[in-house]
Amino acid sequence: MVTVRSTMDIKLLLLYFLIGGVIVSTVTYFGSHAKSQLAAFIAFLPSISVITLCTIYFASGTQAAISYAKSMLILLPPWLLYVIGVILLLPRIGLAGSLLVSIAAYLGIAVLIMKLA
Repeated sequence: MVTVRSTMDIKLLLLYFLIGGVIVSTVTYFGSHAKSQLAAFIAFLPSISVITLCTIYFASGTQAAISYAKSMLILLPPWLLYVIGVILLLPRIGLAGSLLVSIAAYLGIAVLIMKLA
């Protein structure tokens, strides 16, 4: 049985922040050194979702962790649209434009899905 805590320990939040920073730094390093496949592999390791699921589970229990996992699946289509948008738009309108358009599309579709779900 998991005990649900009402507050998050600041030390744990700092640890999660540092772990996330290490992962982002590692992905950036490999991605900028012509190792994009390795960078994508590291970025898509379920390490972040494992850590997040564990922290949600220990903070709020089984139902909260299940709800989070289901939400990840529900928001997968807008995320795929975001990535496809970046791939298609980057050579045409540059980094900033492709990110702005793709993030706007992600946010619009994600908010719509969340309202409908």
